[in-house]
Amino acid sequence: MALFAERSWLERSRRRHGDVFAANVGPFKPLVVVADPAEAKRIFAGDATVLHGGEAHEILEPVVGEHSVILLDENEYLHRRRMYLSPFHGDRMRVYGDTFREITQDAIDRWPLGTPFSLHKSMLAVTMRVIMRAVFGIEQAARYEELERRLARLLHAGQIPVMFPALQRDLGGRGPWGRFLRLKDSVDEVVYEEVRRCRADPEVGDRQDVLALLVQARDEDGRPLTDRQLRDDLVTLLVAGHETVASGLAWAFERLLRHPAVLARLKAELAEGQDGYLDAVIKETLRTRPPLTAAVRTVKAPIEVGGFTVPAGATLAASMTLIHGRSDLYSDAGAFRPERFEEGAPPPSAWLPFGGGVRRCVGAAFATHEMKAVIATTLERCDLAAVGDRPEGLGRRAITSVPSRGTRVVLRRRSPRPSITQSAARPA
Repeated sequence: MALFAERSWLERSRRRHGDVFAANVGPFKPLVVVADPAEAKRIFAGDATVLHGGEAHEILEPVVGEHSVILLDENEYLHRRRMYLSPFHGDRMRVYGDTFREITQDAIDRWPLGTPFSLHKSMLAVTMRVIMRAVFGIEQAARYEELERRLARLLHAGQIPVMFPALQRDLGGRGPWGRFLRLKDSVDEVVYEEVRRCRADPEVGDRQDVLALLVQARDEDGRPLTDRQLRDDLVTLLVAGHETVASGLAWAFERLLRHPAVLARLKAELAEGQDGYLDAVIKETLRTRPPLTAAVRTVKAPIEVGGFTVPAGATLAASMTLIHGRSDLYSDAGAFRPERFEEGAPPPSAWLPFGGGVRRCVGAAFATHEMKAVIATTLERCDLAAVGDRPEGLGRRAITSVPSRGTRVVLRRRSPRPSITQSAARPA
């Protein structure tokens, strides 16, 4: 189902059936959609033995691997998640600030002047390089460029067979599935090599990248992660920290360029060294255009939701699309108005771009700081204009919501790159 059609169907179904309704959609039979933030809060806080978030994401297993943290449930998930708290703690974002800005400036230097181009495509390249530097700590250009090239090809080739499991058939190494498996092997070759390098590095204790921290991490029994666990979690971080942040950035620029007053205020405040309004812009972007449109759980035993009994085997979907668009939570909900987040924070269950409960995205602080740095750096150095008069519609790239035309822009002016001193003085 196209994303625009999906949104229209969700809104029609809610008007007709209320805040909790069921449907048979693709592999989810039944799919129970929840548009009530109170019920969403109950789901996020629900019994982890009854509501499986990992099982609900098993469609991603061909890419991320069966040992990925995103596919785990119950105690196994909680134990693994604790190992990620240090690498992604909010206080660590200062470590990555210069990396965010440097990579963004490199991308800006390659943008064509006066010629339309896809900002989303550029943001995919930026977020890929950011996450690889942060995750692997690779400094040699040839090494991270090779991993970047292989992973980009894998993600492109995997969109169709991952979304349509019927295509995951062995045809003697031919067809989309055979090509996907060959590309996956090529990515694994590089990832395992980086794991071996890290384990053998005598200075691993001084490194700040996620791989180094995970290599040194131990579970409750003092055991380290295996190479396979590291591989699956590293690829998960690369995928999750790449596609979704690029989508959020593309939407942020699409929204800003369609709302000149918002853009003008943001530029003025950034010039004064203030970033409070930037926080509000990002939150409003993720409210109106969340990269992921639902937080899902697989039901393992009958459970009551909104006065209905949901059977075992069903998929519960807390719909960000519907919850973020509620007029009783957000006045003039269809408008792009960042000021609403300066007027007071909504309840946690009413703003869900990173999910909720114990499965809330562990990289939320990283993603937010990356978006802030990329947007601020771009607006400080560039004068961009949207291509065409109409706002871009909702498109889809695998499981993420993206601007339908890729946020087509024209670079009208590019300022000189700031000095190292100026860059270092800017807050992360």
